[in-house]
Amino acid sequence: MRKKSYGTLRARAISGTYVVFMALDMKESDAAGLMGFAIQRTRLSDGETIWLRGNKRFASIAEATGFEDANSHEHPFQAFQWADYSAEPGYRYRYRVISMFGQPGALTDGPATSVTIDTEPLAGTSHDVHWNRGAIASQAFVRKFPNKTLDEAGAPAYEWLARDLLPALLAFIAQASDATYSLRAAIYEVRWPAVLQAFRTAHLAGADVRIIYHAKADDTGSANDAEIRTARIKSLCIPRRNATLMHDKFIVLTKDGAPLSVWTGSTNLSRNALHGQLNVGHAIHDPVIAQRFLDYWEELRGDPAADALRDRVETINPSPSGPGTDAITPIFSPRHGREVFDWWIEQATRPKPLFMTFPFGIVKDFRPVFDKGDGILRFGLLDKYVNGGNAASRAAAIREIERARRHPNIGMALGNRIFVDWIDGWHEEHDGIGVNVNWIHTKFMLIDPLGTKPVTLSGSANWSEASVTDNDENMLVVRGDKRVADIYFGEFMRLFAHHRFRESVKRHLDEIASASPESWKPKDLFEDWTKWVPMHFTPGSEHDIKRRYFAGG
Repeated sequence: MRKKSYGTLRARAISGTYVVFMALDMKESDAAGLMGFAIQRTRLSDGETIWLRGNKRFASIAEATGFEDANSHEHPFQAFQWADYSAEPGYRYRYRVISMFGQPGALTDGPATSVTIDTEPLAGTSHDVHWNRGAIASQAFVRKFPNKTLDEAGAPAYEWLARDLLPALLAFIAQASDATYSLRAAIYEVRWPAVLQAFRTAHLAGADVRIIYHAKADDTGSANDAEIRTARIKSLCIPRRNATLMHDKFIVLTKDGAPLSVWTGSTNLSRNALHGQLNVGHAIHDPVIAQRFLDYWEELRGDPAADALRDRVETINPSPSGPGTDAITPIFSPRHGREVFDWWIEQATRPKPLFMTFPFGIVKDFRPVFDKGDGILRFGLLDKYVNGGNAASRAAAIREIERARRHPNIGMALGNRIFVDWIDGWHEEHDGIGVNVNWIHTKFMLIDPLGTKPVTLSGSANWSEASVTDNDENMLVVRGDKRVADIYFGEFMRLFAHHRFRESVKRHLDEIASASPESWKPKDLFEDWTKWVPMHFTPGSEHDIKRRYFAGG
């Protein structure tokens, strides 16, 4: 949902399910002397009212203590964007934003504005979008479960990290409650006992359950086979051995032989996918789209060789071209040639703001998309800069990406954790629990997400040529659906802020590696407004580009 307020101080609120993003704006002349913004939130269902809080303080009135947060009415936010990451789905909130002037310890309220907005419910008419926290590396985790690993913290920690992703997945499967239903799944990693048990429960209730899985003679295939045997669902499973990589993650639900819904996204059925790295589950309640996934599943079930499957995929699923007009378009792989890969790049290169996640780094063909100093906002959230190659090629790729990052319209964040505990108020965060990807496993692209016609791409493919020509993959294109775009945008900004801060900490620590590490402290709030306000109104600057896009012009 999107709401705006008007006046001397203007606010634009964008709500997802768990995030309300606030973009603020005012004339440069009205911002003279501005010390920051205070934001007060009222939950209208019960009247609970709180001040949003931040980690930065005015050093002259309160010593900065790392992550011990501060009331924004006393220590206001010195940014023209802020977000509430503690909202809950399906609630109505009122946000009162106040511009603050004066001096630390003696601030005065300036022009204010209010926005009332509903967060999106978890269930929609056509789309349900579910996320885990992707926050195993977080101060929230180490404070909530002090001095404990994930396994030591146990069930409460697993539940907290999964958020609504795992419950929603189990509920989707549980719809197959009798013999009138069937489930047709194609999943790369089939390992999490609770989900495998859900499939078995559906089978025992009479539903027709079949699961295609990656079964090549490799570590993934061996692990899948072992978990399938343990779960006693071998008779329900169809091994896929002739694929380069059976990398799909989707489930089709039918009733009386008619497709109803499809669950897709980036989530494998594994410990890391559900509780560690960031992942999304996207359910589409559309019989036509569910049928197209079912048609693709039928092509996979016979374990065809690569060329035969390419022929069939291109027959049942023509390549997209141009900007497209369909509200929902599924794209399946493998295919002959790189036409779909080039189409992805073409879409990303459109002169529109772009937000993308990259689990395995930015491949060479995608790097020019971000190497453009044209004033169009482009954000990338990466688990790593590059994947594979030798030392020389990796170094060259990193140089390319680092160069692109220097454009003021380019924002990037690289997955990291805080690995020190010597800064007051900070706790060392846990390592990831994965092997190849620890932090960001989603594969989605948002084209002008806050515009009137946003485009959302989400699925299993890692934005590589191989994910089009070699692997079994699926990608969903959703056009013009603001609700879907707003939910994806909120989660993108949540994890972008999370990891950009951690990357900043890591860079600082790397820079002071030869000095005393205790010499670095978190930055304080500026006590001179000229140190932060003018940059937001300097034409062509990073802050100006963000202010204008997020606030809506």
